[in-house]
Amino acid sequence: MRTWMQFLMAGVLTVTLTASAAPTEAAAGPNVVFFLADDLGYMDVGANNPKTFYETPNIDALARKGMRFTSGYAACPVCSPTRASILTGKYPQRTGITDYIGAAQPEHWKRPTKLLPARYDERLALDETTLAEVFKAAGYRTFFAGKWHLGPEGWWPEDQGFDVNRGGIDRGGPYGGKQYFSPYGNPRLEDGPPGEHLPDRLANETAKFIAASEGRPFLAYLSFYSVHTPLMARPDLKQKYEEKRQRLGLEVQWGREGERQVRLVQEHAVYAGMVEAMDQAVGRVLGQLEKSGVLTNTILVFTSDNGGLSTSEGHPTSNLPLRGGKGWPYEGGIREPWIVVAPGITTPGTTCDTPVTSPDFLPTLAALAGVPLPRGLQPDGVSLVPLLRGGTLLARPIFWHYPRYGNQGGAPCGAVREGNWKLIEWYEGPRVELFNLTDDLSEQRDLAKANPEKTAELLAKLQAWRRSVGAQMPTERKPTDL
Repeated sequence: MRTWMQFLMAGVLTVTLTASAAPTEAAAGPNVVFFLADDLGYMDVGANNPKTFYETPNIDALARKGMRFTSGYAACPVCSPTRASILTGKYPQRTGITDYIGAAQPEHWKRPTKLLPARYDERLALDETTLAEVFKAAGYRTFFAGKWHLGPEGWWPEDQGFDVNRGGIDRGGPYGGKQYFSPYGNPRLEDGPPGEHLPDRLANETAKFIAASEGRPFLAYLSFYSVHTPLMARPDLKQKYEEKRQRLGLEVQWGREGERQVRLVQEHAVYAGMVEAMDQAVGRVLGQLEKSGVLTNTILVFTSDNGGLSTSEGHPTSNLPLRGGKGWPYEGGIREPWIVVAPGITTPGTTCDTPVTSPDFLPTLAALAGVPLPRGLQPDGVSLVPLLRGGTLLARPIFWHYPRYGNQGGAPCGAVREGNWKLIEWYEGPRVELFNLTDDLSEQRDLAKANPEKTAELLAKLQAWRRSVGAQMPTERKPTDL
């Protein structure tokens, strides 16, 4: 069996070679299990927030096994664009998916906003090379379970490189049947016994796939519907957290973010139950990896697609001290739980504060596994293997562009982080905000006027990047648009 260092060196040496169009005979690993949560905030897991109201022992255990990134970002403050960026290694602007799929296109826009939002693509193009296709070409078995939300039938996981699809369809949430409980009304997930819980079912499907792998390397991508709305928890967990809230004397408190209320205290019992059920599902999969004897030869990733939902749709969580939440360019909307376990590479229990972003996953996993990228594929992300080994990366800016009005109160905007500085450009104004995240993680002190040179420098980089990726901009509304 090849050692992890040999796999790493193979990844470095072959990353630019052409991947075969047909699966090749694979070596004996390493496997990859990718956990993707939906709408889970950075402060929702104990590894990032020891005082969190929620209980996440399995996710916390992952952090103790590997490296926890404290400045890990989603490429967008809403779901579909980030999901596309993970699978392609590209910024959402290159795939054209710049809003959640299902949002109104400009010709159907009815809200009385100053700008007309930019058009976006409603499916992940089949000619994009996905993470699953890269690993499948190297002989890996590929598996998907849970939320897809990257296009209609014909653009589902089985059309994008996954051998198995359990539950991945066009919907952005579990909106069929009894939603988080069977019957599911999902054409890619057979109904279970009445009352079966969706997170548990997705974990069991993933565990079955792992158990059946029988020594052949695999990529298992468990993309939870949790903790997206509808807000529904198992009765036992809801009761547990209602009692915990009362025991701790917690009460709801509200603040303001723009024109929206924002939750200031984590105390929502239903949401807490949803978080714990997802964490239990993570534990179920980890248990199967250990039972199958492959845990020490499996790369593990845990992250989320955008920040916690704090300003809309039940406002179920608080992201404090991070500002804002899902749909906003502030840290609460884009900073995510970000954990990578690479046996033989990562030192258990380490942290890294270097800013990283979701397009980095594809080149990183390919390099770790020694899987070649197709010739001509040029991801925007970079391999994080040097960081995982305790080293450094060349300094680089990280960018965002959200030319749309979300459902959570945010407006069209762009952002760039470089070092400790972060600039947000609001397109309605236009106006800019500048923050030093080292001194002001909560983004309360706008330094744009006090630092005109830094503001101009970062704004120029953001605008140049938008041109380089062909970013579509919102437009001024005409009287006929209103």
